[in-house]
Amino acid sequence: MQVGIIGLPNAGKSTLFNALTLAHAPVASYPFTTVDPNVGIAEVPDERLHKIAQITHPEKIVPAAIKFLDVAGLVRGASKGEGLGNQFLSQIRGVDALIHVVRCFKNEGIPHVDGEIHPLYDIETINIELILADLEVLNRRIVKIEKKAQAGEKEYKEELAVLLKVKEELDKGIPLRSIDLKEEERGKLISIDLLTLKPLIYVLNVSEDEIGKEETLYREVLERAKRERASSVVVSAKLEAELAELSEEERKDFIKEMGLGESRLPQVIKVSSDLLNLISFFTTESDECRAWLIPKGTKAAQAAGKIHSDMEKGFIKAEVVHYKDLIEAGSFHAARESGHFLIEGREYVVQDGDIITFKFSV
Repeated sequence: MQVGIIGLPNAGKSTLFNALTLAHAPVASYPFTTVDPNVGIAEVPDERLHKIAQITHPEKIVPAAIKFLDVAGLVRGASKGEGLGNQFLSQIRGVDALIHVVRCFKNEGIPHVDGEIHPLYDIETINIELILADLEVLNRRIVKIEKKAQAGEKEYKEELAVLLKVKEELDKGIPLRSIDLKEEERGKLISIDLLTLKPLIYVLNVSEDEIGKEETLYREVLERAKRERASSVVVSAKLEAELAELSEEERKDFIKEMGLGESRLPQVIKVSSDLLNLISFFTTESDECRAWLIPKGTKAAQAAGKIHSDMEKGFIKAEVVHYKDLIEAGSFHAARESGHFLIEGREYVVQDGDIITFKFSV
């Protein structure tokens, strides 16, 4: 699963990316430090994994992970190629969700591309460019299928009706994530991969001394996120990047000394996971305790294929115990004795927190 990080230049995108992934992407106080996209992996925090490990005592613990893609800052006119914007927009077409980093800090040493800090205006700038980029893609598709739809071909007629419906909303300046679409309507839009239809998180990038004051300082941004059906998290990207370089013990001491409460990064990663409608299942094979991310509704055979394609092809059964039942029982043996160890077939829908042993033939 991939999450793209977007925003205006100097909003703190690469700083947040570095904090999330420890990838050490270049950061500078001038626009377009990033040209080629930076790609990194962030571990998904899940205390359940470590509690399972306390019972199984594995040699290795492997958290689930999400891939983050950091692209260059978008500017006004990006959809028409300004600042190589159309190139950068094409780089995020294939991601599953977006993080929009909104600059909410003042720093004279880091100039704003428009000369003034105005979070709502910045959001509008990026949203307009995403909408214009979607309209361009949408109009090309409409031209391509219009004659077939008018000729009475049912499939294209139905698709055209959906395209015209969403075009009307985009023409009004409304991101598609804000409108109600039926599942079959969304299905008609999958092939054209519209940017404003992707789930989105607004990350409000604040200065270190503004952490905890977001309810008064940035209420308008938080309220806008709700109206757009977008998630929001308040973060000091610079502080988080510094914390990420410390050891766990040093990080705890620093957070306590500064009275910061806790790191906001786990919240960003958790919201990203939730936004993608993902759940976690666990395996405890070969002295390894591991978490796996899958879309909600995934069946057992498909989950096995997440580990290895041969496991899906040769699937026989899944031995399943739920995390809560294991913790309550205290061991796999006790869970089995109390009737919480279940044998499931390939059509079983995996639940969040399932611990699964897959049996398969080679």
